[in-house]
Amino acid sequence: MMESYIEQLVDYFKKNLAKGYTIESLKWALINQGYSRTEVERAIKLTNEELAREAPKLKEKPIIKVEREPLLQEIEPEKPSFSDKIKYFFRGLREIFRS
Repeated sequence: MMESYIEQLVDYFKKNLAKGYTIESLKWALINQGYSRTEVERAIKLTNEELAREAPKLKEKPIIKVEREPLLQEIEPEKPSFSDKIKYFFRGLREIFRS
């Protein structure tokens, strides 16, 4: 009797995982509905084991390529000369007194 109960929970997990629900959301939904936390945890463990057995085996290792962007040298902006600073200062004053 207990095994069929756990098997029903495993089926519930597998069916709803396939629909896109997370195992965590399903776990708490069952616990909040009054299911035993221990039995839910056991069903999760069995679900993970079954899904791992059903997963296709990789025949070759995937090749992971890492491409890096070339680093750009930071270019310092040209600093205004002393005479430019004075020009900007007087232009600013001119604008202030015009308004």
